[in-house]
Amino acid sequence: MASHSVGAALPSEEPRQASTSVFAEPAWVRLLLIVVGVGFLGVVVILPVALVFEQAFALGAGFYLDAIRDPDTVSALRLTLTVAAIVVPLNAIFGVAAAWAITKFDFRGKSILITLIDLPLAVSPVVAGLIYVLIFGAQGYIGPWMREHDIRVIFALPGIALATTFVTFPLVARSLIPVMQDVGREYEEAAVSLGASGWRTFWSVTLPQAKWGLLYGIILCNARAMGEFGAVAVVSGKITGKTDTLPLRVEKLDKAFDTTSAFAVASMLVALAVVTLVLKVIVEWRTSDHESGPGSPAREHV
Repeated sequence: MASHSVGAALPSEEPRQASTSVFAEPAWVRLLLIVVGVGFLGVVVILPVALVFEQAFALGAGFYLDAIRDPDTVSALRLTLTVAAIVVPLNAIFGVAAAWAITKFDFRGKSILITLIDLPLAVSPVVAGLIYVLIFGAQGYIGPWMREHDIRVIFALPGIALATTFVTFPLVARSLIPVMQDVGREYEEAAVSLGASGWRTFWSVTLPQAKWGLLYGIILCNARAMGEFGAVAVVSGKITGKTDTLPLRVEKLDKAFDTTSAFAVASMLVALAVVTLVLKVIVEWRTSDHESGPGSPAREHV
């Protein structure tokens, strides 16, 4: 019996020894890795962000306030937020539908659908903008018909929204697909076996388990939509006070050698990015807590 108890204890000790051998690195190695990581982060991220705000306030707070309250800047901010308000819900709907179809159903062409979802990640945003000009421009395929019916897409809000949607639509789907794959089909099948309809199963079982992945994708989509430059620059026409977004406004001020104003407007984008990152961290924290806690969806449905 004694030998049996000793042998039974060995397996529980092996993972502990393996873990110690893997993570027990010399102190200088850990310090070196930390210094390299923090140093790289400081040079690539923290220093540029600090310089943006330093240059934005170079001529004082009064000049900064005048720069961000300029009517053209206010118009650019309003258009940026409007485009994000249009694009994010559309991509959220598409992302949920695509992720649900890919992870819960088997059908022909699934691999093709996944490839098409990833396509905007491989195509240059400038090319995406040129595609819409080719379709909706004055000399495009349907441009003459649209001109006859007084419909404007290029150099207007619809074109900017379309180009931004194309660039950002993989983000929600790609955030949801791994989450829904991890959940599996067991709970959905159990709900259906108990008489729940497809929609009720989706709203009561699937979506609650994937809600943090959905929110994570929405945050990423929103950040990319507000910061998009290449595709928007092609389809917007860069009309001051009308089709300028914040990134386009920064470029225009910089080209006019109004550097301080350009950094002031850029600081608005940085502030929006910081808010987005804070939300992203909160979602990641809530996700890990939600999955490991006693009230996680997996535990609630078991």
